[in-house]
Amino acid sequence: MVTDHSAPRDPDPADEPRELTHFIHGKHVPGRSDSFGDVYDPSTGAVQARVPLAGRAETEAAIADAERAQPEWAAWNPQRRARVLLRFLQLVDDERESLARLLSSEHGKTVPDAHGDIQRGLEVVEFAAGIPHLLKGEFTDNAGTGIDVHSLRQPLGVVAGITPFNFPAMIPLWKAAPSLACGNAFILKPSERDPSVPLRLAELFLEAGLPPGVLNVVNGGKESVDTLLTDPRVAAVGFVGSTPIAEYVYTTATAHGKRAQCFGGAKNHMIVMPDADLDQVVDALIGAGYGSAGERCMAVSVAVPVGEETADALVARLKERITGLRVGASHDPDADFGPLVTREALERVEGYVDLGVTEGADLVVDGRGHTVPGHENGFFTGPSLFDRVTPDMRIYREEIFGPVLSVVRADTYEDALRLPSEHEYGNGVAIFTRDGDTARDFSQRVNTGMVGVNVPIPVPVAYHTFGGWKRSGFGDLNQHGPDSIRFHTRTKTVTSRWPSGAKEGASFTIPVMK
Repeated sequence: MVTDHSAPRDPDPADEPRELTHFIHGKHVPGRSDSFGDVYDPSTGAVQARVPLAGRAETEAAIADAERAQPEWAAWNPQRRARVLLRFLQLVDDERESLARLLSSEHGKTVPDAHGDIQRGLEVVEFAAGIPHLLKGEFTDNAGTGIDVHSLRQPLGVVAGITPFNFPAMIPLWKAAPSLACGNAFILKPSERDPSVPLRLAELFLEAGLPPGVLNVVNGGKESVDTLLTDPRVAAVGFVGSTPIAEYVYTTATAHGKRAQCFGGAKNHMIVMPDADLDQVVDALIGAGYGSAGERCMAVSVAVPVGEETADALVARLKERITGLRVGASHDPDADFGPLVTREALERVEGYVDLGVTEGADLVVDGRGHTVPGHENGFFTGPSLFDRVTPDMRIYREEIFGPVLSVVRADTYEDALRLPSEHEYGNGVAIFTRDGDTARDFSQRVNTGMVGVNVPIPVPVAYHTFGGWKRSGFGDLNQHGPDSIRFHTRTKTVTSRWPSGAKEGASFTIPVMK
């Protein structure tokens, strides 16, 4: 078991939870559906806020408001829209610490990790602030005699984003910033588990100069989501979450004529070649496997050492390092990772550890039953490590989304390559090796959307695109980078001619350029 560490005591459970709201037309709007969700402090298990869950009528009101606001916003020139994003960047930077602490208190990730969540979101805002260049179309002079052809990128109208709990700043900004920059109005439906940071970001967009109604935040559950998916005034939907829901959102949205980009689960592998720097590998696996308590879609959950000697050495070093990890409250400055987001998440993760033991995997480090003194009601589990996991086991096939790392031993490089390539998820993968030929071959042949070479979490920079393959992603266009501009705009092509005055008469054949 991992050693317990003390932290400040829990707050008084008699404290009244905060009452959260929706954010529509630049104002906080109380919920009217009489349906609410609890927002927990994962470190204490206490309810710290109540969030209203919008019904159809409330969601439709947000859509109508966005539809009214969008044409004026779209008429702003791109430079003017970009200036709003630039002012927003400064406002967020001014209160970065308070935002990180608020995020940490609702999600459970450590405060330094929350800073990273915010930063990766801001990098996409920075990219989107280049919208004057990104919206430039194409032009062909004299495509035919006296005929010019040019293209325009125009906004879609109203776009919705349905975002998950695990990155309550980053993914809302990944969705909203490119959409707003392109001239759309945006409706954000954040996770009801940690909605306070998305609401604060909406306030800061308004303060930065975004007109009321251009960004609305609606908290809700399935009824609200279904309204966004079926209402004809919503032109496009972006989603991040579990694969079953991603598939549901994609099929429902596209059946109602909407553009959709939906990203689901993952089972990210790290291939460890015999020539890899094992110290570097262990550092990478510890951070990528256990950071944020494994609640990352890009977390490494499967290590694949090639050869028994590599595997034995890797497992021995991992065991030594894992047993020294510090699990603590999210505000503990010395914690390596904090609690899971809810008690249900805790029970689910520890249920997978139970399952792995039943399936016959070798439980090298058991994180179940972990407690933090002073925070006995928090949603804590320690890091777990399985060895000799096989591809037929559910703990290999399914996404656990917790601090559980599985070691699947491979006899050869080809066996290792086959594992991520044949898995139903195709989000990210990494290979650690000193051999350039091996790295190049792996990068070209592996069947996943994102690849890291000696990089454990290969999340691309903001000006490249992010997205997985197979059942990790539904839709043709990915998040951020150039794909985000394509997703949030439609291309209009204009063919023009200015007659010289000479009469040519009617033509009954298809036009050709001469």
